[in-house]
Amino acid sequence: MSARRSLVWLGLTPEPEQELPTAVAALRAPEDGSPPPALVTAERHRVERLVLRGTQRGWLRYLGEVTDLVVEAAAGSGTADPRAALVAGEVVLDHHRMLIGLPGAGYARTATQRRDLERALGLLRARRTPARNGHHQPRSTV
Repeated sequence: MSARRSLVWLGLTPEPEQELPTAVAALRAPEDGSPPPALVTAERHRVERLVLRGTQRGWLRYLGEVTDLVVEAAAGSGTADPRAALVAGEVVLDHHRMLIGLPGAGYARTATQRRDLERALGLLRARRTPARNGHHQPRSTV
């Protein structure tokens, strides 16, 4: 490993490593239940390789792919699981917002993704809380 390689991006939050593999596998799988275990394992290995041997640039490219999956799910295209899209979108958006505290151009580089995720999450959340008689029902906090 190069002494010049910055590792500060690894300290942001563990949620992407913990929650994205299952959610992303569900977004990549056909909508017929939970994703196949092999797909979840492959996604977990991919994330692990990026974290252990990758760079911030590579990690942000991966999160860009996840953003695209979330935006596609919000647009209603494909057979993506909207619950998985919500999880993945919220995790990536939180991650991208935290980049503001790190040195470098990561925060600026993800500005378009943040905007796209905010729109997509708004659409996905609206589907979860359908209106009745023109009024939104409050979401359960349980």
